[in-house]
Amino acid sequence: MTDEQLDQMVRDADTYRPDVVRHLDGVAQNLLEEIMSVPTLDRVAEPPERRRRARRGVVRSLAGAGVAAAALVGVLAVSIISPDQPGGRRASPTTSEGTRIVSYSAAALKAAEQNPRLLIDQPGWKATTVQGFTEKQGEIVFSNGGRQLQMNWYPADQYDDYHNDRLRGSKPEAVKVDGRQGDLFRYSASDFAVILAPRNGSFVELRTGSAWTRSEFDRILVDVVHVDVRTWLAALPAEIVTPQRVNERAAKILADVPLPPGFDTATLNDLSINDPYQFGVRVTSQIGCGWIAEWLRAKKAGDEAALKRAADALRSSHNWKVLHQINDKGDWPEAFWETADTVAAGNTPRGGYGQTLGCE
Repeated sequence: MTDEQLDQMVRDADTYRPDVVRHLDGVAQNLLEEIMSVPTLDRVAEPPERRRRARRGVVRSLAGAGVAAAALVGVLAVSIISPDQPGGRRASPTTSEGTRIVSYSAAALKAAEQNPRLLIDQPGWKATTVQGFTEKQGEIVFSNGGRQLQMNWYPADQYDDYHNDRLRGSKPEAVKVDGRQGDLFRYSASDFAVILAPRNGSFVELRTGSAWTRSEFDRILVDVVHVDVRTWLAALPAEIVTPQRVNERAAKILADVPLPPGFDTATLNDLSINDPYQFGVRVTSQIGCGWIAEWLRAKKAGDEAALKRAADALRSSHNWKVLHQINDKGDWPEAFWETADTVAAGNTPRGGYGQTLGCE
């Protein structure tokens, strides 16, 4: 179907005035929300200006007729994310009606709602590093070949501190990112950062992670967009551990990892969204901290059998598959083994071990 044919179908369905959108009945409103939640960033061959006009046209048409909306849903869903389109990604599992609308767990949706959900609307950019999100703080790194762009967000009440700190490096230049006001700071001729004004309780800093030119950075900023929850989740690569994947990924990690007494694997559901390295760190952190706590308890109680079990468990960490899998991506395994070996050898860990391993 051509763009002209689709536009004509949209116009034909527009039997009511645009201002009637607030009077949508429940069925039509739900349908509209589902359609508008379908990932759209992969339509890179279509100019952004046309995409925005098309979305407004869909809203106007659906405002008037639930029946017309139902007739269009299959066409729109396939048109938006068909894998046959240039630059399109293969769709996620379909619904029983055949429309390609992705289903996410409540935990995944909640986690995504709690961050700014910015993506780079250009081909080739992929999220490669994601650290666990709290309600107002998180980090995601996008990579494309040798270039990286890091996005960090922090609580809004820290904005002045960060902004004043950046002022020590350079005079800010006013820029806009997805319509939001921001200040660009230059650290060097090839190193830049943009701090966006706070919104919804947090603010975002975008930082170049390798040699950039100012013109390259400006072009990327034009295509940084704020997206809905489902679009953002769909843009995360399969290796990113979202809440709905926690149980499966945790089970693989724990297959050869002994659990400390009383350890509840349900606590891992609070780990939010992480890349494989960070997820491995967080899981083994909880396990290691649990065994050290058990070792300390057993030593104080004079429980030699429990003391030996804890020491053996910590010693076995040298065989845990997950630590070897992530060893070439960071220093966590070496730091973990150093503390585990200290305890396994019968020595009380140094006072800073809790901070090193992330023990509460």
